[in-house]
Amino acid sequence: MGAVMAAEARYEQPERATPENWMYPPGDGWTYDQVKELVLPFDWELVDGNIVVRGATKWWHDEVRDEIFVRLRAAAHKPFHVNSERWTMVDEYNIPRPDVVVFDRRDLDFRTLECVPVKKVVLVVEVVSPGSRKDDRFMKPGMFAEAGVASYWRVERGEDDIPEVYEYRLDHETGCYSPEPTHHIGSLKSDFPFPVEIDLRSLLED
Repeated sequence: MGAVMAAEARYEQPERATPENWMYPPGDGWTYDQVKELVLPFDWELVDGNIVVRGATKWWHDEVRDEIFVRLRAAAHKPFHVNSERWTMVDEYNIPRPDVVVFDRRDLDFRTLECVPVKKVVLVVEVVSPGSRKDDRFMKPGMFAEAGVASYWRVERGEDDIPEVYEYRLDHETGCYSPEPTHHIGSLKSDFPFPVEIDLRSLLED
């Protein structure tokens, strides 16, 4: 009887996620308000109301992410702003943390901003690592396309470790990203959301 009562208590609708109960979401899933103060010893995202553990990344991933962030920030102009690992509010049950996100900062108060509203996002960049292949190649492009994000870059580890970038653009008629993305090898040159040119080989130079 004691075990049954304990199980029932565990599945009571909690008011917020804690380090003890985060694995047991309410029937409808966790919302951002329920998880925003949660502190765990690992990185995580909220996907369909579930707290999803983000796998550990290697030096290659982090170096490429950081360098792309630096290059985009240097190329950005008003009203655009570039951020790394920033919570992005798709809806109250989906709050991913893209490796890099570019958004229109107009009408946003940076003093109180917790999440970037997805309607403000114009570009998401995800650097693929062994633990994120399925999410970065399938789940996240679908999520951001459905949310109306105009552009998505998927960065893969290519030959000799040189990053390769697959650039997707949103087809507004279908609501999906282009089935055949622009494939950048060696260098990336794009005019969206602002003109930028990146020597992909240089991202890993000392």
